[in-house]
Order: sequence, then structure tokens, then C-alpha cells
Amino acid sequence: MFKHEPILLRPVKVEGPNPQYATMLQEQLGGPQGEMKAATQYITQSFRIKDPAIRDLFMDIAAEELGHMEMVATAVNMLNGHDIDTASVPPAGNVEAMVLTGLSPYLSNASAVPFTAAYVNVTGDLPADILSNIAAEQRAKVVYEYLHRQINDRHVREMIDFLLNREEAHNTLFREAFGRIQDSGSNRDWGVDEDARLYFDLSPGGGQHFDSARKPEAPRFDRPQA
Repeated sequence: MFKHEPILLRPVKVEGPNPQYATMLQEQLGGPQGEMKAATQYITQSFRIKDPAIRDLFMDIAAEELGHMEMVATAVNMLNGHDIDTASVPPAGNVEAMVLTGLSPYLSNASAVPFTAAYVNVTGDLPADILSNIAAEQRAKVVYEYLHRQINDRHVREMIDFLLNREEAHNTLFREAFGRIQDSGSNRDWGVDEDARLYFDLSPGGGQHFDSARKPEAPRFDRPQA
């Protein structure tokens, strides 16, 4: 169950309209590394989780991602300004707001490609899903870092700073959850035989930067007796 509080997770302001940057920020609304993707991915993954603590973590982070989505949409709305104006149409990228949605934030990336469920990664295997989520939080951080560099609006930068720190918190929590499930799911099959622990040096000229002679091993776990 969800409920909506009529306040933002953190107040959002802008110094003034900036439709071109609104187009760029749209990436984190409906893009493959954006907030809509994160929220729907974590909610969908949670449906299969048996561990109540980890399921609760997924749902808590998903709910917060919806709050992030609301913040990003609010910023996009403010940056688009109040009136549709040919002088403010972005020269490239998402012009949908000017010609279709009446300046309303749109569930698309910065190139106006609509959000798709194909962005959402779900396997039903908890280790694989958590690793996917760690990577998702890492990629979201990278996009926010790029966006931070390309705007001088101090209010927008403060919002991005907050979101960056929250992505870091989610990353840390998912890593902690992964540490709790080292003997479950697909992790039980990692290192099952010799082939799973070999490093093949296939570089021309014999350049070897990892020691295959040591046969680096993946974590191994005792299997239940048949």
C-alpha cells in the first residue's frame, strides 16, 4: 500500500527557467538510469522475495525513488517556465513538452524516447537482482554527476547533491543486503568446479595482468549432502 504526502522529500527551487536543461534533466525522470526505472525495478523485484527484511528494504527504497521522481519532475516543470514560447524551444532533444504535453514533465529520456518496461531488470534470483540494483544505483550516480557539471543554477545543484547522496545510501544498503545472502540463490553455484576458477590469458604477446597460476577463486560454500 502507498500513500501520498503533499510535500516533497526535499524542497525544490530553481533560479529561473532553463528549458534546455529541463530537457537534459528529463533523462532522470524517464530514462534507463532514472528514478522511474529504479522505483519500478525494486517494486517488481520485491514481489518474489521471501526474506521479510530484504523485501521491506526493496519497498522502502522503491518508495523513496518515487519521491525522487517527484522532485525531478518538479524541477523539470520549473525549468520549463510558465509559457510555451518558440524562443525557449530546446534546439535538440525533447521538444515534446513544447508541442505535446503543454510543458508538463514527460515520462521519457532526454531524447524524448518514452519510458519502457524493458529498462526494468528482474530475474527472481535475489543475488542477481541485488547486484543489478547496485549497478543501477552506480549508473544513476554517474548520470547525476554529469548533470551536476552542466548547470550553474545553485538550487538545481543542491537538489542533485541531495539525490547523489541518497543514491550512495541506497548503494550501501543493497551491498549490505548482498552480504547477508552469500549462501543463497545463484551464489551457491558460483565456483562449482575447476572451470569456474580459471583465468584464461588470451591477450596477444602474453601480457598477463592477473596471476592465473594462483587460480583466483570465487567464494565457495558447503553444499548440503545429497
